[in-house]
Amino acid sequence: MPRLGNYDALWLLFAVVLVLGPAYAWNFWRKAKALRGLAAAHLLARINVSVSRRRQAVKAAMLVIAFVLTVIALSRPISNPRPKEVRRKGRDVAILLDVSRSMLAEDIRPNRLERAKIAIGDMMTQLAGDRIAIVTFAGDSTVRCPLTTDYAFVRMVLDSIGTESTPLGGTRIGDAIRDATKKVFDEESRDFRDVILITDGEDHDSFPVEAAEVAGGVGIRIIAIGLGDDGTGAPIPVVGTDGRRTYLEYDGEQVRSRLDAATLHRVALATPGGRFVQVTPQTTFNLDEIYDWLVASAQKHELESGTVVQYDEHFQLFLAAAVVLIFLEALVSERKKV
Repeated sequence: MPRLGNYDALWLLFAVVLVLGPAYAWNFWRKAKALRGLAAAHLLARINVSVSRRRQAVKAAMLVIAFVLTVIALSRPISNPRPKEVRRKGRDVAILLDVSRSMLAEDIRPNRLERAKIAIGDMMTQLAGDRIAIVTFAGDSTVRCPLTTDYAFVRMVLDSIGTESTPLGGTRIGDAIRDATKKVFDEESRDFRDVILITDGEDHDSFPVEAAEVAGGVGIRIIAIGLGDDGTGAPIPVVGTDGRRTYLEYDGEQVRSRLDAATLHRVALATPGGRFVQVTPQTTFNLDEIYDWLVASAQKHELESGTVVQYDEHFQLFLAAAVVLIFLEALVSERKKV
């Protein structure tokens, strides 16, 4: 039997009784009142002889019926239910994002961290079923978002990330890799797991290469993306409590953050199929292209399967009838044929 896919749309039918009906009744009454004020009844019969009240009523009825048909179309009449098996394939991707203060360096505009967040957001427009997790790290690491396909939630988490996301200072890349290996991924997705590591690579004795070797041993691939200048480096801006902007200093010398490309290259090569991509002030950071190149094109596994019910949709018939009635209403004249 036919049924509806959107019963809530039927509430709009109350508009016929509460709005359209009273509106037409009031309009006809106002017209009659205006004509009575214009001339006497016996003169109106002669002056208004060509006007057909019946035609006016027919035109009003056509618009009301067109409105009712549109509401029925919005309620999505459906029939012929049939089951369809749906299988979703993808990869598990953990994004490891460095939130240490060195990521505030502005050699990459607006700064390394904000540019990384923008690039991740751009990448998410290309996702097609992959599960995403976010791990932030500095002096320690935190799983901010577990593996999920709820991309709206991932974006909300991404927007909230800043240098205050991890309380301890420093950069411990190895700890972030170990947390992703143990806390984010599961064994069922072995050989379909990627880590996208985004950092300036200035590690503080967390043994990232060794951590990468362990991750590679269980089938995790690391795509390391290094942000920053590996030559002269860039100063790290600091804003004081008085709002005054200065640069971080140590022993009276200005601290300059330099990309440790060598370490990140070793981290990537420690995993099967790992890649290192360097982003300098002179290059663009297109994470969506990197994703298409390395992740979207890689082998995927079945993440979940299920059965959905499909129906034949019939809203087109009612919508077409409503359009035809609106067109015909415009062609019908209110006046009688002479």
